[in-house]
Amino acid sequence: MKALTEYIAKALVEHPEEVEVTQTRQGNRVRLEMRVAKDDMGRVIGRNGRVANAIRVLLRVAAERDGQQVTLDVVEP
Repeated sequence: MKALTEYIAKALVEHPEEVEVTQTRQGNRVRLEMRVAKDDMGRVIGRNGRVANAIRVLLRVAAERDGQQVTLDVVEP
């Protein structure tokens, strides 16, 4: 999950070196926190959160294959 999130985020932003994803697990639940450069926040979130929600959908599908649940939070720098 972490690798997929980093791959997608780095493809979207202008400063891929500043993308940071942390992962925590509790049982079958995975929580991801993504940090990007302040200038790239709009690119990752998108209009009305559409890009962020699309990333969440992809993560849910990937997690479902492994029998897990995943949440993604975009954290402000």
